[in-house]
Amino acid sequence: MRNQPLDEGRRWLRQAQHDLHWSRHLAEEGAYYLACFLSQQVAEKALKAFLYSQGEDIVLGHSVARLCAAAGVYEPEFQVHARSWSILDGYYVPTRYPNGLPDGIPAEVYTRQAADDAVELATEAVETVAALLAAHDA
Repeated sequence: MRNQPLDEGRRWLRQAQHDLHWSRHLAEEGAYYLACFLSQQVAEKALKAFLYSQGEDIVLGHSVARLCAAAGVYEPEFQVHARSWSILDGYYVPTRYPNGLPDGIPAEVYTRQAADDAVELATEAVETVAALLAAHDA
């Protein structure tokens, strides 16, 4: 049996919230490249949470920018966030694979500042979606 849309959205949001905890932890521990990648995943899952809560059956893709555009159909606020959150799309591949970078490896390229910024953007995505889903309860 399939979850109701809002329940499915909340399920995805809970995973994004757990991942956000670990993204922060990775940034604090110096695994900057992993914090950047996981922050992209957090925003992706948060946006998918919103889309599922709107009744979408299948939400495919990994691009934060594209997911913001899809979410913007339901809530224009996402179109505004797309501009800043889409930087996370740059962390999807190069944070994981050496061939995504011209020289060096992800573990040696990403900085504390990049990780902190990525975690902050992911936090914004989670908080935005959490507030919108909570509004359904009010």
